[in-house]
Parts: sequence; structure tokens; C-alpha cells
Amino acid sequence: MTANEDQEMELEALRSIYEGDECFKEISPVSFQLRIGDLEDTKAFILDVTWPETYPETAPQISLDTFFNNRISAETKQLILLKVEEQVEANLGTAMMYTLFEWAKENQEALMENHKPVVTAVTLTSSSEVTTTSSTAKKKEKKEQLTKAQKRRIISRTDNKGELPRGWNWVDVIKVSTFYLFFFKICLK
Repeated sequence: MTANEDQEMELEALRSIYEGDECFKEISPVSFQLRIGDLEDTKAFILDVTWPETYPETAPQISLDTFFNNRISAETKQLILLKVEEQVEANLGTAMMYTLFEWAKENQEALMENHKPVVTAVTLTSSSEVTTTSSTAKKKEKKEQLTKAQKRRIISRTDNKGELPRGWNWVDVIKVSTFYLFFFKICLK
């Protein structure tokens, strides 16, 4: 079999095995991402694997450079890559993706035992911005307060139910419409 035929067969097998699995993502027919661990797990990481043209005779390119892995220290990333590459060397020449992914899942704790989450300035900045935004939103929710004089005027216009009497604004409408009629008569002359 040629390398391309081996790749096609392995690709078909991976699609059938991981169909519907939210941890597996096919970026392209030769590039894959597999999340090891749950999203909420601080020890979770994503393996990014790309096949060269001559895969499986040559080793796939393995990376931990995804944004999801920014919270993992450089030392821990180096340890994970070293251990995964040992597994790649042991399986070189065969279809190894399933074996590699399952090995990483089984050894997640061992791979991440020295893991100390990295706190970045971006995380701190974004959380302070969220706090600032929510506090300004609360300030905007306050209604404008009425003065005592404004409250008295509203009360004096309403009946005992708090409703304005029927036709209370008709006088203003009649005055305005009369003014416009008078104004137009003058303009037309």
C-alpha cells in the first residue's frame, strides 16, 4: 500500500471511531485535534496532529500550540511532547493515531502531574474589564428621581385611583391646532 492509501484507510477509521465525539476535531483530511480531558478540567489539553505526505512511514507533526493550551507551562508542554513522541517512535510505520490518542487519554494524569496553571495578564485584564462593565451597567439602571414639586403636580392632576381625568390633554391639542390654523390663514393671504 502507498502512504496515501494508508492515510485514507486511517482517516476513514478515525471518522467512524470518533463520529459525534466532541473531543475529536478534524481540521483537514491530514490535520486533527483531540482534547484530552473535560473542558472544565484544569489538566485538560489539546493535541494538534498533522500528517506529512509520507505518514505513517514518517512521524506526524505534533503540537500543543493551540489557544486552549495557553494555561499550560512550557515545561509541562515539553514533557507531554517528549512522552508522545516516544509513543510515535514505538508505533512508526503503522497507523498510530487511535493508539496515540487512547494512550494520551489513559496517561493524562501522569503527563500533567507537574502541571501548574499559568496565569496571564490577558486573563486578569479581561476579568477587571468585566467587573467594570457590570458596575457601569448597574449605575445606568437607576431611574431619574422626581422632585417634591413634580410629584405634587402629578398627584394634583390625578384622581384617587392615580389616573388622569378623561380629556386632560385635549385642551392643549385644541390650542395647538387652533394656532396652526390661524398661522396658515395668515401665510396664505
